[in-house]
Amino acid sequence: MLYSFVKIIARLALPIYSRDIFINKKELLKHDGPLILAANHPNSFLDAIILCTLFNKPIYSLARGDAFKNKFFAKLLTLFKMFPVYRVSEGVENLEENYSTFNLCKNLFRKNGIVLIFSEGRCINEWHLRPLKKGTARLAISSWADGIDVKVLPVAINYSSFSKFGKNVKIFFGDTISKEDINYNDTHGNAIKQFNETLKPRLGNFVFEIDAKDKKTLHNTFYIKQSFIKKLLLFIPALVGFIIHAPLYYFIKLTGSILIKEEGHHDALIVAFLFLLYPLYLICISLLLFLISCNWLSFIAILILPFTAWAYVQLKQQL
Repeated sequence: MLYSFVKIIARLALPIYSRDIFINKKELLKHDGPLILAANHPNSFLDAIILCTLFNKPIYSLARGDAFKNKFFAKLLTLFKMFPVYRVSEGVENLEENYSTFNLCKNLFRKNGIVLIFSEGRCINEWHLRPLKKGTARLAISSWADGIDVKVLPVAINYSSFSKFGKNVKIFFGDTISKEDINYNDTHGNAIKQFNETLKPRLGNFVFEIDAKDKKTLHNTFYIKQSFIKKLLLFIPALVGFIIHAPLYYFIKLTGSILIKEEGHHDALIVAFLFLLYPLYLICISLLLFLISCNWLSFIAILILPFTAWAYVQLKQQL
């Protein structure tokens, strides 16, 4: 229930958070499952938010185990259809818990569910595919060994920026991997090696390889040209959008820079804070306008102001 409600709000908010989202095979967003989304991981849980919002069916995500240490957050994450996956760095004693998570995933596959796993394991803000971990291979091979005909869909997510709000996003789906592509009855080590060697090009061919200092390539890859007519029509709404929303945005950005110390998570958490606080901000502005004008039409601002925010995102600096 909570997941479905938040997904509706996120779909409405996504055009404000991202100027443009390009998808090469949009029909795959309607996939019925069972399916493993094997994605790269350049931008923390923003990667999961975007994919979970875009797909028609609910997406169950595998997240780092240490996020589940706190019982309250563990219950909250579970409500958002997230399961823990533990790494050696989070304690060898926790690795047994991964079998429980894989069993949950396989039960979902038997019901045609979709599970998202980040095949690189760790999030780093960069335009580069890092070495693939074994988790995706183990989940797929274990499922096939249990007679579950799950498909693996490579998902490459590319962002125009890891620090600017209102980014351009390019998402590419590679060719799916099925049990016929892998000799999963081979020794466990060989089967995992074969799986990763199959996944790497199908994912890596769509993950942009760009040096962060190469501004020209970044510009040529992500920049979206805006027509003069569009700029003219959106200029006034964009100006209003900047003036109205600047206090909230810069407050959250300052707060985030103080609270968020872990590298690679700043951008995603800024979006999360905005998602939580923006509805309250709209209500406060509408109440303020009502107190000034004593006119119930003031509450139309709840509908108009998001448009001005979208207009500003469309015209603001892209890179």
